[in-house]
Amino acid sequence: MNKTNKILLVLLASAIALLFLLPLIWMVSTSFKNDFEALAGQMNFIPKKPTIENYAEGLAGELMNVPIVRWITNSLSVGLIGTAIVLLIDSMAAYALARLPDLPLRRTLFAMFVASLMIPGVLTFLPMYMEFNHLQLINTYSALILPYTAGAFGVFLLYQFFISFPKEIEEAARIDGANKWQIYSRILLPASVSIMVTLGIFTFMGIYNDFVWPLYATTSPEMRTITAGIALMAQGSYTQAYGKLMAMTTIATLPVLLVFILGQRSFVRAITQAGVK
Repeated sequence: MNKTNKILLVLLASAIALLFLLPLIWMVSTSFKNDFEALAGQMNFIPKKPTIENYAEGLAGELMNVPIVRWITNSLSVGLIGTAIVLLIDSMAAYALARLPDLPLRRTLFAMFVASLMIPGVLTFLPMYMEFNHLQLINTYSALILPYTAGAFGVFLLYQFFISFPKEIEEAARIDGANKWQIYSRILLPASVSIMVTLGIFTFMGIYNDFVWPLYATTSPEMRTITAGIALMAQGSYTQAYGKLMAMTTIATLPVLLVFILGQRSFVRAITQAGVK
C-alpha cells in the first residue's frame, strides 16, 4: 500500500469517526446552552452564552422532584454488582465446559449456550417480567440485578480462551498438588485478565445503558436508573428543556466513558491475543 492510499484511508477513517462523534459533540454543546438558544434550532456547536445552570438545576432536581444523584447511584450499583456476578459465574461455567472432561453432557451444554445467543432478548422479556412479578420482586434491586447475572456471550468468550490454554501448565499444577479450584483461581483467572476486563467492559456498558427493563421493572422514582429516569424527565417538566436534558445525558455518559478509557488497554490486548491465537 503506497503513501497516498494510506492518507486516503486515514482521511476516510477520520471522517467516519467525526460522523459518530457529531451527536456527542452536539449533546455536550447543547448542555451549555440556555433553553431559548437550545430551542432555536440553529446548527451552532459553540454556545453564544455558555451557562452551567443546566447542570446545577438538574443535579439539584429543580422544576420537578427528580433524584438525579439517586438514579446515577442506582445505575452504578446495579452495573458494578451485575458485572462482578457475571464475571464470576461465566468464568466458572466456561472453566467447567473447557477444562473438566468428566463433566456430564459437556458438549451438549456448550451447544445450548451457543444456541441461546440466537434468541432475541425481547422474546424473554415478558416471561421474565411475569416471573419477577410472581415472586414480588418488581421495584426491588433484585429485579434490577438478577436478569444480568449470567450470559451466554461471556461463557462463549471465556470458553474460547480456556480451551486454548496450554494443558502442560495445568498438568504441572496438578503434579504440584493443585486441585481444580486452585487451577481455576490461581492459574487460569490471572492468565485471562485481559479477556475478563473486556467482558467486564461490555457487561457494565450493557447493564448501565439498558433502558427497557429498568423502565418496566421499577415503579417508584427512587428505584429508577439514570436511563429510565431521563426518559421520564423528557415526558415531564423537562419536555422542552433540551439544555437540562442534554446536561443530564452528559452526566449519565461519563461513567461509561470513564470505564472504557480505563479498560481500553486491556481491551486492545485481548483483541490482539485473540488475533494471534
